[in-house]
Amino acid sequence: MGMMRRRWYLVAPVVAIWVLAYIRLFIDPTPRMPLVFNWTPSLPYHVAWMHVGPRTPGRGDLIVFAFSGGTPKPFPGLQGQPFFKRVRGLPGDVITVQGRTVLVNGEPMGLAKPFTHDRRPLTPIAPLVIPPGQFYVQGASADSFDSRYQESGLVAQGQIVARVHPLF
Repeated sequence: MGMMRRRWYLVAPVVAIWVLAYIRLFIDPTPRMPLVFNWTPSLPYHVAWMHVGPRTPGRGDLIVFAFSGGTPKPFPGLQGQPFFKRVRGLPGDVITVQGRTVLVNGEPMGLAKPFTHDRRPLTPIAPLVIPPGQFYVQGASADSFDSRYQESGLVAQGQIVARVHPLF
């Protein structure tokens, strides 16, 4: 016990990280600190700084948004979870699909995979003109779960938590 009292500063950060992780997982998934950590291959950035404030994102901006999903909603466990993606399509842009290749204004955005890693079916987004207040977002990885799929869908302006600037 005496050793524990003398080394509390080693245990305290680990306990704090676990407490914050549980709060985010079970109470409120919205990031509240200005640093965002990305441990997935969806983007090559691992740490980013959030810029909270009113501003409509532009093409190429990195954003954090609260996932709500498209239709149908086969991933209820993801509802409200923060996703970190790049804006690739703006209101008025035209989304087309050729086979499983998704294009925005004729520019290929990538191939929509037929299944997730656990074999759940994925459907490419339907061809459409991006409506006002909606954005097409995409990760850098071919395995990223993004707007290429109907199950993820477009991101509404109200879902956007912040723009982010990658640190590394």
